[in-house]
Amino acid sequence: MEKVKKVPNPCVGICVLDIHDLCIACKRSGIEIAYWGSYSDEKKREIWQQLPEREVKEI
Repeated sequence: MEKVKKVPNPCVGICVLDIHDLCIACKRSGIEIAYWGSYSDEKKREIWQQLPEREVKEI
């Protein structure tokens, strides 16, 4: 039986939201941070895929 790897939390311990409600460190929204523990692995992977794009769009 193949073991499925747990989706890691992108938090780096600097939880400060910018004017766009995105964490300046991990780029998750306040809602994503608050509900991370209740999200499915599929939802967590979806968020992970969006993070690099969010960093690029930073003003």
